[in-house]
Amino acid sequence: MANSAKRENWGSRLGIIMAVAGSAVGLGNFLRFPAKAAANGGGAFMIPYFVAILLLGIPLMWIEWTLGRYGGGFEHGTAPGIFHSIWQKNRFIKYFGVIGIFGPLVIFIYYTYIESWTLAYSFFALTGKYMAAHDQQAMQAFLRGFQGLEKNEYFRTIAWAYLFFVITFIINIRVIYYGIRGGIEKLCKWAMPALFICGILLLFRVLSLGTPDLAKPAWNINNGLGFLWNPDFSALKSAKVWLEAAGQIFFTLSVGIGVILTYASYLSKGDDVVLSGLSAVSTNEFAEVILGGSIIIPAAFVFFGPQNIKDIASSGVFNLGFVTMPLVLNQLPLAALFGFVWFFLLFLAGITSSVSLAQPAVAFLEDEFDIGRKRAVGIFAVITFLLCQAAIFFLGRGVVDELDFWGGTFFLVVFATVETILFAWVFGMEKAWDEIHQGADMFVPRIYKFIIKYITPLFLFFILGMWLYQEWWPKIFMQGVGKENFYFILGTRIGLFLLFFALAVLVKIAWKKKREKGEKK
Repeated sequence: MANSAKRENWGSRLGIIMAVAGSAVGLGNFLRFPAKAAANGGGAFMIPYFVAILLLGIPLMWIEWTLGRYGGGFEHGTAPGIFHSIWQKNRFIKYFGVIGIFGPLVIFIYYTYIESWTLAYSFFALTGKYMAAHDQQAMQAFLRGFQGLEKNEYFRTIAWAYLFFVITFIINIRVIYYGIRGGIEKLCKWAMPALFICGILLLFRVLSLGTPDLAKPAWNINNGLGFLWNPDFSALKSAKVWLEAAGQIFFTLSVGIGVILTYASYLSKGDDVVLSGLSAVSTNEFAEVILGGSIIIPAAFVFFGPQNIKDIASSGVFNLGFVTMPLVLNQLPLAALFGFVWFFLLFLAGITSSVSLAQPAVAFLEDEFDIGRKRAVGIFAVITFLLCQAAIFFLGRGVVDELDFWGGTFFLVVFATVETILFAWVFGMEKAWDEIHQGADMFVPRIYKFIIKYITPLFLFFILGMWLYQEWWPKIFMQGVGKENFYFILGTRIGLFLLFFALAVLVKIAWKKKREKGEKK
């Protein structure tokens, strides 16, 4: 085993837990989760949701923590090297690992731009810039003007959005520049507590709303919580609801992306992955289920009522966060303060996730090409800044949705399936079980030995199979894509193919250099 002394490491167990939780706790916890739950049977959605946690989320979390720690012992911090360490006889397996760099890179390209909106709106809340927008239509116009999708009384150009993108991008690069311990861990140690303070403050404010309009007694916070949490059990008959729940678990826990593999590669052999993984999952679920599920939808119910709330819940995560929530908060005392708290909470959730998305690509350059941290971050910054431009200027052309599907949905499930098969069947379940418990303070229930080997991969194959059956043909042939957006979507796909191909070539070059170096020795 190679000497890993030159590689970075985490400063403390708390640091790694906060970093992994920071990667998991993102915009989806506070925007995507309540929308998905409200649109898919309310409280009934939580049944497939918790089933997916037990059969997909927790097993994949342990798999990725264990594989990452194991690969880090061979000085590999990304999936190509880690997969090769597991199955050295297979010369193609490292190319499947390319997904673990490709996925986070693609998500970073658009996620950083969306994250910058939250910083901009934090500023707008304090300065009162969006206060003049008094209804859904006006606030929607404010958002579209800010995004550069239309010129209106609020914004004439995309300059404001671009300014805050540049600021957000620089903050991300600066954190990544200072490394694992001095940058990412340091950020997450203060950002995560600050995020929870903001979330709890908003939670108590929402729960104290009661019945603001006495003329409409049914528009109260209890009924608002009931709208989200009262179960519609008929929804459980739909396969779509089960797939949506499984997709939310992938999205919220950051499993199947490759980030946790990289983070865990900086652990030492004796570090506990069992308890640390569970702690990260628990932290994320508190943020999502308790905070995310109790703020935006119940608050919107109180002010917009039972008739409008269904349309609001299904209006999309951007509308929920940047249209509905500002309108709700504008009706409260100290509107500017609570508006800032809401958007700053989203910014903290966003930046702790986006820096994690950058780390696999940086680690790949460091580990496989022996490039120093500063130079690796510089290369990453230049390339991703250029790639981000498509998400900024072609937002209205469906580019972001296309990037999200391939980078943040499809390949995520494919990658999770590959790593599960590698872990349980190639590495071997007996050896894997011993590796999981190396340095562990608690023992994983033995039932998970069966779940990881059989249930988790079958669940993943089911998800892939259902998607191929229901969505493959129309998605591949771009059915439903308007003529005005056709070439933008086609160009995005060509760009994604070229990016994946370039990463595969870099993997080939890296292994060729290693082989030549080994022969010289």
